[in-house]
Amino acid sequence: MEIEQNSKPKAPKWHIFQIIGIMIVILSLLALFLVPDSLSQLFDTIMKEVKPVVVDTFLTSEVGIAVIVSVILGRVLERLGFTDGLIRLFVPLMRLFKINPAVIIPSAYNILGDINAAGKIAGPILVKAHATKAEQKIAVATMIQSPQSFATFVLGLIALSIFGINAFPLILLAIFAPLVVVPFLLAKTIYRDTRKVNLDELPRFTPKTTFMNTIFSSAKEGTELLLLIIIPAVTIVFIFIGILKFSGVWEPIETGTASLLTMLSIEPNTGIVSFLVAPTLAVAQLAEAATTIDPRFIVGSFVLANSGLPIYVIVGQIPAIWAESSHLSEREVIEAAVIGMIIRIATACVLGYFLTPFLVGS
Repeated sequence: MEIEQNSKPKAPKWHIFQIIGIMIVILSLLALFLVPDSLSQLFDTIMKEVKPVVVDTFLTSEVGIAVIVSVILGRVLERLGFTDGLIRLFVPLMRLFKINPAVIIPSAYNILGDINAAGKIAGPILVKAHATKAEQKIAVATMIQSPQSFATFVLGLIALSIFGINAFPLILLAIFAPLVVVPFLLAKTIYRDTRKVNLDELPRFTPKTTFMNTIFSSAKEGTELLLLIIIPAVTIVFIFIGILKFSGVWEPIETGTASLLTMLSIEPNTGIVSFLVAPTLAVAQLAEAATTIDPRFIVGSFVLANSGLPIYVIVGQIPAIWAESSHLSEREVIEAAVIGMIIRIATACVLGYFLTPFLVGS
């Protein structure tokens, strides 16, 4: 029996990315032939979107320094027993809800520190406290209810004072009440795998490092956080915005977002800044533009800004940080953060509509 020696080898199958790659090459050549300066215009548009945020906001302004300072502040507070004291205050209430009290730690670090520091510090604390994955998700969603930096909170108070708004009821309902209400609601609905933890089961969270070591190591940690996590995440988001702007589809998106925010009783310009750039800049703009902003939108704008925004933090920085420091995957973190953001937007809308008449004169 003769064996056929001249059988043709099978042609290799095309991989999907090989096809996409060839299409990109063809489109690039066509663009260079038909519109020679299109690629340079695209790159220029992207650079104009990325540079003001990455360089002007994070590298050369107080926002970037605030990140480093916030990490230092958070670590020093942890070293001084802040975490131990806080968790023991919430133990009775969380025991009543049958939730691990450690879920409240990230939110507290948000208020006094920074949302990135909160994940870096509180993620390992939740693991150490034996929080379930459901409780870790509750912690992420609850963290979104708090201001993403201490600077945002302070600048927001300044804006409220300029508009003559009594800050106490707003802070009570918008900042502190969600720390209790959100874990309770989520534990009864979406994330039910929670358990009651007695005080004697909780470990001590105060580290034993020296104060000098705490300060210098936290300064290094904050710098790494800014340069290796925050800035890359910001750059990616604004690259996409630059592409959308070059394609001509960004303006309708921006207009639609502004209309939606207005319907939700949120000042549209600063609301978009909160979503896309930095809530710290948004509340600063509220104070600077006091004469041109309708006071009826201030309450909703304050509540929205004092949250886990901007959006690139929710879909970029928070997943990257929490996936490294907790038992959650990046997808699980994003889902919990988005749920928290939906709750926060609803809170801003409700308080904006119902609390504004009592705080803002006609």
